[in-house]
Amino acid sequence: MRLLVSLVVNALALAAADYLVPGIRAGGWPSIAAVAILFGLVNALVRPFLTFVSCPVILLTLGLFTFVLNALLLMFTGWLAKVGGIDFVVDGFGPAFVGALIISVVSTILSWMLMPKKDERA
Repeated sequence: MRLLVSLVVNALALAAADYLVPGIRAGGWPSIAAVAILFGLVNALVRPFLTFVSCPVILLTLGLFTFVLNALLLMFTGWLAKVGGIDFVVDGFGPAFVGALIISVVSTILSWMLMPKKDERA
């Protein structure tokens, strides 16, 4: 159930970025759903490695480099989508940076609202 909710949250956050950022374009809901799955896989498989490798820079910038990593992962997802024939385009680093910020904010808010709470036992 959590996986399905997480997929819906990612799709809605990507749709918000598509709507709000001029340099991010998706072909419609089927493309957004496919990119949400792809983006989830990229975040699950590539993000931990990049975070580990860039840990000194993240610490030096007090965590702000994480925003750059998010933008790079969104650009990478756009490239993978293009290679896979999915209609999703990220025009460069600027739109990717703004889009990653929007995706982070929207997905955090939606996760707070939609994710089932874990059973809190003492």
